[in-house]
Amino acid sequence: MKIKEILAVLDNMAPLAYAESFDNVGLLVGNQNEECSGVLVCHDALEAVIEEAIAKKCNLVVSFHPILFSGLKKITGKDYVERSIIKAVKNDVAIYAVHTALDNHQYGVNQIFCDALGLINTKILIPKTNFIQKLVTFAPLENADKVRNAMFKAGAGKIGNYENCSFNSTGTGTYRGNDNSNPVIGKKFELVQANEIKIEVTFEKHFQNKILKALFESHIYEEVAYEIYELQNLHQNIGLGMMGQLPEEMDENEFLQMVKEKMQADGIRHSAFLDKKIKKVAVLGGSGSEAIGKAIQSGADAFLTADLKYHQFYQAENQILLADIGHFESERFTKNYIVDYLTKKMPNFAIILSEENTNPVKYL
Repeated sequence: MKIKEILAVLDNMAPLAYAESFDNVGLLVGNQNEECSGVLVCHDALEAVIEEAIAKKCNLVVSFHPILFSGLKKITGKDYVERSIIKAVKNDVAIYAVHTALDNHQYGVNQIFCDALGLINTKILIPKTNFIQKLVTFAPLENADKVRNAMFKAGAGKIGNYENCSFNSTGTGTYRGNDNSNPVIGKKFELVQANEIKIEVTFEKHFQNKILKALFESHIYEEVAYEIYELQNLHQNIGLGMMGQLPEEMDENEFLQMVKEKMQADGIRHSAFLDKKIKKVAVLGGSGSEAIGKAIQSGADAFLTADLKYHQFYQAENQILLADIGHFESERFTKNYIVDYLTKKMPNFAIILSEENTNPVKYL
């Protein structure tokens, strides 16, 4: 199996189009056309992890965090990033990162976080914006079903829990072909009035090229009329963070003790207790201070995240319990999820969970 075949499976798990614009995801090091000898899944692709991959005969490392985040002008081995890259290149080890592509997925990092805590009735905390587009096209009556179904197959027409969604209206299309035309209906220089169906579908924007290809290949017209619009609709199944509910409400201290145990945290920093019960919980794995306001707005009793600074705890404003459980801790089960996913999709291939603990934060 070539590395690129595994990358296709990974892109189905966490489409790279879901990633934030600041991020650096996908294949960071290596040749996708090489044969893959095995996959090692880790949290951070440090030098020790690359050495582990070499020892276990894995030439593809799938990492949650990208070891390459910003550009490199020199690679001299002066820091942990460069040493890891040098080790990987010298030993033909490819490195692939998922990061915010999996953060934004409805079954990704934050759903894993919620599942670990036993939260129910979960939904995206900050739905992704500017991600949905609408295509409008026109097809003759006898061709409409074929066109519509081809676009559905290419990824159009999915709204929430529903598929094959479209709006269709009938009307009259007109056209007159010139000397270079080859009309399917009518003749050159003839004004044609054809009974047509106007088909409207929405789709995630990264499917645009695939959907247009399906449209052109399935349509009988020589020239296909279509329009594409960017919608302001929120995408309810893609975005940062999650909201959920505890099966039973808990007092604040009991709640944090449960979080500490479930997420295997060595310590939790938190804002002042408010002497109220915790029922609705917002989470955002990794650095999530930007979501404090949204968590309060959503009516959450508590917000769990990481990397909160001193002054950000003031933003609780006596309305919510803020808790910093640690960056690694909030994402700690992500690599297990990746291993489980790849194993189910490729049951006869070597998928190995890294034994390296790459958490750089220690507690006294």
